[in-house]
Amino acid sequence: MTDALSADDSSVRLQTALAVGSHPDPVFLELLVERCAVEPDFFVRDVLSWALTRLPAEITLPRIRRELDSERSQARCQALHTLSKIGDKSTWVWITRDMLRDPDDEVARTAWRVAVALVPEDEEKGLADELVLQLGRGDRSVQLSLSRALVDLGDVNKAALERAADSADPAVAAHARATELLRQNPETGFEAALDEARRVIALGPERAAACSAASADTESSEPVETAQTTEPRGAVKAAEAEGVEC
Repeated sequence: MTDALSADDSSVRLQTALAVGSHPDPVFLELLVERCAVEPDFFVRDVLSWALTRLPAEITLPRIRRELDSERSQARCQALHTLSKIGDKSTWVWITRDMLRDPDDEVARTAWRVAVALVPEDEEKGLADELVLQLGRGDRSVQLSLSRALVDLGDVNKAALERAADSADPAVAAHARATELLRQNPETGFEAALDEARRVIALGPERAAACSAASADTESSEPVETAQTTEPRGAVKAAEAEGVEC
């Protein structure tokens, strides 16, 4: 079984993991955990985690907890992922502040998702305050993961996002505003929300609103009087004069 789970062919490893999960036996616990830490294929890792969930939680969870302190980032990440699959709410206390701030983006992203899934209701505000500290971090995929985690927390993060939206760091402020837009309207795409947030920061809320009004006016199929559009168009020209596009 050890040889099969470390075979060069990923399909062999996948079928072996499926077989182990289909016939759960505690004797395979250590082997499954070790393979999670080194398995290069995402789909195989996912089946390995599934196989772990098939074992009794009373023996699996203590072993998973040890992996959370591993020096190997993949081991920490997959241990967190397995916790989310097991879904035992009591393991919330294992999600530490260090995990939420892990320097490895994949570990941090997984920790954010798992924390939101396991957090007790009376701890949600504290989690939101902690997650907001990560705004502006990483590339678009990392920022999207954080925004999704914050949106999933619901209204409890509104005050924290409002504070972050006034940050002197434009990356933090834009990310906070984009997340609030997603919270208000989950159907909004992240790219569109981020672009809108940056536009508001660049123009200021009032001028951004004027630009939006001018754009809506321009796109209208009905002719409008010049006097009716003087103010918004003036705002557009003022923005253009400063080198900012509406």
